[in-house]
Amino acid sequence: MTASAFCAGGRQVWVVAARQIAVLELRFMADQPPTAPDDRFKAEMPAIPGVANGPKPSSNAVAPLKIVGGLVAVLAVIVVAGSLVSRSRRIASPAADASAQVEVPTPDLGNPPPTPPPMRGVATVDSMAKPWSSTTFDYRDPLSGERVPSALLRLPAGSAGQSSGYWAFALKAPYGNCQLELVSDINKLKNEYGYQAARHPMVGNPCSRSVFDPTKMTNLPGNVWVRGAIVQGSDLRPPLGIEVKIEGKDIFAVRME
Repeated sequence: MTASAFCAGGRQVWVVAARQIAVLELRFMADQPPTAPDDRFKAEMPAIPGVANGPKPSSNAVAPLKIVGGLVAVLAVIVVAGSLVSRSRRIASPAADASAQVEVPTPDLGNPPPTPPPMRGVATVDSMAKPWSSTTFDYRDPLSGERVPSALLRLPAGSAGQSSGYWAFALKAPYGNCQLELVSDINKLKNEYGYQAARHPMVGNPCSRSVFDPTKMTNLPGNVWVRGAIVQGSDLRPPLGIEVKIEGKDIFAVRME
């Protein structure tokens, strides 16, 4: 209930109280006995044994007590109503003050959050424009977070501006702990690996002396075609390929087998 409602109720109580007091005054005047003559010079009645002296108290003596009780009740009602109105005002005032003291912080527009640096690819199209150009990078596995040493090779066929012109692969052998290598030295392929048919750079496994040809595709079980066919050695499959994507001048490594 609002303070205005309490005030309206207080006014109604005052009106009722005033009317009640007026009614009680009228009743008090009506209950008063007529003025009796002065009894100071009236002879006293002799005291007779066994007979009560003096007149019986009139029932009108109770009337003042009723009036006093009614006035006390009306005053009590007025006091209670006044205390309720005062209490409602005290409660409403702090609430208004609390709402007035609420401060909304002003956003700091002068210091915007720093812009994250743009993503950079593993290489650029310009740096890989020449056929058989190569570079190494670390591919980060999005599932395990592991960083896998990898290589990017520019193929002699295909455009430098298309993903089909590149072969990216993991330098870790699919089985075992051997580290693969991109061998551009033809003599090394012939002498150390014993691959006499070498005519261009190849990928080799120094542990098994297996050789993988970047220009050839092979079919794995499940009719899956992958690059880097085995031309020498006993390895079970070619290196794990990595899908590349070109955005503008940047080459990104996006997914590994």
